[in-house]
Amino acid sequence: MEMKPWQEVAQRAQAYRDKSIAEINPPIPAVPEELPQNVIHLPKQLLTPREVEITEMLPEELLPALADGKLTSVEVINAFVRRAGLAQQLVNCVTEVMVPQALERAKHCDEYLAKHGGPIGPLHGLPISVKEHIGMKGLTQNCGFVAWIDEVAKDDAFILKLLHNAGAVFYVRTTEPQLLMHLETASNLYGVTVNPYNRTLTSGGSSGGEGALLGLRGSCLGIGTDIGGSIRSPAANNGVWGFRPSSYRLPNSGAHAPGLGEEQIVPVIGPMSTSFAGLNVFMKTIIDQKPWLNEPSMVPLKWNTTESHLVERFGQKKLKVGIMWHDGVVKPHPPIMRALTEITAKLKNTPGIEIIDWAPHKHEESWDIISSLYFCASAKEDLDIMEAGGEPILPLSKFILLDQVGVPKEEDTASTIWKKTIRREAFKTEYAAHWNATGAADGHPVDVILCPVGPGAAPPLDHSRYWAYTSTWNLLDYPALVFPYSQVGQEKDKVEEGYVPMNDQDDWNYKLYSPERYADAPISLQLVGRRYEDEKVFEAMQFIRIATGV
Repeated sequence: MEMKPWQEVAQRAQAYRDKSIAEINPPIPAVPEELPQNVIHLPKQLLTPREVEITEMLPEELLPALADGKLTSVEVINAFVRRAGLAQQLVNCVTEVMVPQALERAKHCDEYLAKHGGPIGPLHGLPISVKEHIGMKGLTQNCGFVAWIDEVAKDDAFILKLLHNAGAVFYVRTTEPQLLMHLETASNLYGVTVNPYNRTLTSGGSSGGEGALLGLRGSCLGIGTDIGGSIRSPAANNGVWGFRPSSYRLPNSGAHAPGLGEEQIVPVIGPMSTSFAGLNVFMKTIIDQKPWLNEPSMVPLKWNTTESHLVERFGQKKLKVGIMWHDGVVKPHPPIMRALTEITAKLKNTPGIEIIDWAPHKHEESWDIISSLYFCASAKEDLDIMEAGGEPILPLSKFILLDQVGVPKEEDTASTIWKKTIRREAFKTEYAAHWNATGAADGHPVDVILCPVGPGAAPPLDHSRYWAYTSTWNLLDYPALVFPYSQVGQEKDKVEEGYVPMNDQDDWNYKLYSPERYADAPISLQLVGRRYEDEKVFEAMQFIRIATGV
């Protein structure tokens, strides 16, 4: 069958990726022709023991070993490059492996350490993976669009410059979906990125390549972006850590996307990692360099999450945690409810922690508001880009662009945008009052909310159609941290028999679940704080980790 022009472009993109993987030396081992449903353990079987040992070290283990020369940057990068190349064969999560650039940088790190007797900076020699649309000078920023295959960044994104200053080594770029607006990762350029724990399920999106790569330990620290759940969805689906900071805490400049310049729902850059400490060192490393001096839109807030600060914050009073069991619209599947129940039970028995039930406030309305603000230029902008590339619209692109009532059919006027913005601000004010009311009795409102990341574990492919467990916090601009808890168990997580759904969306989600269908999928939860109280979320998470062992 004759290929269509867009298919030829996709073939070119994939050939470029495959050529980059072919530069890995020695070549990555062949994977089985028939892959099992769960491929999470295959890298341990296919890589050398030394490569496995290095790639399964956490950032907080790698950094001191790199800083004092116990590990060389070259050895570490070679190991992660090989595991990333293998991850691509298993779940299709990579757009490019930058072997020559990474090795050159790693050699520089080793030479610097030998010459100066100390590291370049706090991230000396650490491998960091990067989502494709975050600009790297001279490399593509296609954002999942066929028409943008030859869009090339003129400079490195500012956040990459800051990480480079700190000693980081960039070595791999990862997949993202068409539009950058799916909670999955599928494009006509690269196909579908699947979940390493269960290849019939999604890796999440739009930072799904990052999530899958981290899940397979082809990375220990990566960069994602989030406008509706795009860091938290893949972090949860792949059993890793992810953080959506408040807007303007980290620099956005240099990332490419449709609708650049819109300020109705501000996208944020944030870290994804195999550990909690990885998130913290990422945030601290960037913010300690005072990026607001170069990017004036940023909020000039220092990063303070030291142990003494934790004691100061919570040593004299209880940590008050609100448990949001569900959002009043769609009840999460049994594995998520089990995780919440188990963690809540541990927290209730922990001195210094107070638990209350959190009543969700108009979360259905939150989706109506945010979906009306995502595409103020209307769906036409994205549809025109797809038409220019001659590519078909994918199911979840159609879902978010054409099936949502709030998405305008024509470009909004300034006055309609203002009216929508007034509605957004009114919702924020209402939610703040709702939060404040939790302190009416004792003068101590809730510190953080513990809640689901989604209406279930990683959904089957093409089924990530309910965003409100993450997007509500984008609308409010609240920081949110995702952490892994366990996995779906076929004996533990039976279907809730006799459940009466609250509405059609709830009914659809309820019928989606069976423990067999979701076998092995990671279970994660989300900790949410108030706007610009990002550090409090980290400190509360530290407190909760001590109490629960997560």
